Order: sequence, then C-alpha cells, then structure tokens
Amino acid sequence: MQQVSKTAQNRFRTQQFHKFWLKVTAIVVASFGPVFFLGTMAATLEPARLTLDLLSWPIDGATTYASPDTRFLSALTGGFLMGWGVMIWLLSIWVYDKAPEAVRKTVLIGILTWFVFDSSGSIASGNPSNALFNVLVLLLAVGPLWRPAQ
Repeated sequence: MQQVSKTAQNRFRTQQFHKFWLKVTAIVVASFGPVFFLGTMAATLEPARLTLDLLSWPIDGATTYASPDTRFLSALTGGFLMGWGVMIWLLSIWVYDKAPEAVRKTVLIGILTWFVFDSSGSIASGNPSNALFNVLVLLLAVGPLWRPAQ
C-alpha cells in the first residue's frame, strides 16, 4: 500500500507531468482573459461584471461596469492575463525541455508574485474575499510545481 502511494507521488514529480501541469497553469491564468475582455463592451460585459461581483463576495449586484474607466481596466486585465497564459503555454513547449528547473521557478515565482500583489490589493481595496478565492487559484495553478521534478 505504501509503495503504491510512493509511486503515485513520484509520477506527479516527473518532468513529463510538470510539463503537462504548465499547460494547466496556462489555461487557469488565460481563462480569465476572455472574461475581462468581454467587459470592454456594453453588450458583453455581464460575465466580467458577474465575475467581479463573485470575487468581491457576497454577490449583491453592487459591482457595475458603468464607468468607461472600469471597461478600460478590464481590457488591460484581459490582455495581461491572456498574454501571461500564452507565455506559460509557450514556455512549456519551447523552453521547458532545455531548462526545466528554470521554467518551473520562473512560473512559480510569477504566480506567487501575482498572489501577493492581487491579494494585498484586494484586501486594501476592501475586497478580502478575493484573497480567499486567490488561494484556490494559487493551489490549482501551482499544483505539483511547488517542488522540483525528479
């Protein structure tokens, strides 16, 4: 029984699994990009508005996209998140085989930096619930990348 558990643990720490998980991370990060991009246009802003309403719990409809500044910020956010996700995906394809540990550390430090700044900013702006959601995103995005592959 203990041998089976050890085998399963080792499977999640291989370079092949880390390379796969980088794609999971890329999808997690990039998936928010289209949502916030849609927030740039009045006809399609509801998914972005609802996402912000959810992240600033409770869902109460107080979050709006009435201001053009909010829609502009949504464009920037969507672009950065989509670009960051694509970059992680391409690192897994073009760079990982040449420098697996450097790629792992780069993505891990990037995700941790996002977590600290996004969570701190959320708390400072009166939206501490988003910091809790960020813990879930952090755990999903990092997965087995916490530790080097064997």
